[in-house]
Amino acid sequence: MDYRAARDRQLEWVAARQRGERRDALLIVEHPHVITVGRRHGAFANILRPGEVEVVEVERGGDVTYHGPGQLVVYPILALAEGERDLHRFLRNLEEAMIAALVGFGIEAGRAPGKTGVWVADGARKIASIGIACRKWITFHGLALNVTTDLSYFARIQPCGFDAQVMTNMAVELGAVGANPPAIDMAEVRAALVAALGASLGRRFHAS
Repeated sequence: MDYRAARDRQLEWVAARQRGERRDALLIVEHPHVITVGRRHGAFANILRPGEVEVVEVERGGDVTYHGPGQLVVYPILALAEGERDLHRFLRNLEEAMIAALVGFGIEAGRAPGKTGVWVADGARKIASIGIACRKWITFHGLALNVTTDLSYFARIQPCGFDAQVMTNMAVELGAVGANPPAIDMAEVRAALVAALGASLGRRFHAS
């Protein structure tokens, strides 16, 4: 789904959720190549050579990141109840879901002190990014998990202020190189991540 179309869809769902016309939901997509810029001060300085890739400024937190084919992007449109209204905890819950899903595929993932997102190799490589927004306790924007993402596109930016070489994906971490790389089924990854998000967020999600 085109990035701008996905953002418009999110805003529609947020407004409908505020009116009580929708239930909590996950919008799950892959995007064409796009660079997005969050609200962090100085984020535009981390755009190096965008070339033909569109750059979109958005209202989420965080810095600069890249989205593209082979990356699973999940936008949770959730109404946070009274006891859930802690955005730092919400971020940790998103991280926890991705960690659980990755461990299920044999990738030892975790957090890195002082760094948002999900990391592997004891914090040496970043495999997933997070940037959220919230309006009247309805969340939107979300997370991006690199499954088979073309990592060369990250060289056009300094992702979240880091050198592009820090970025990795599931294919690399599973050794998907050479003549006989292991198959990675995007649908299988999506199902595992949805189940893990349901567990970490205290919800049950159903495909529609």
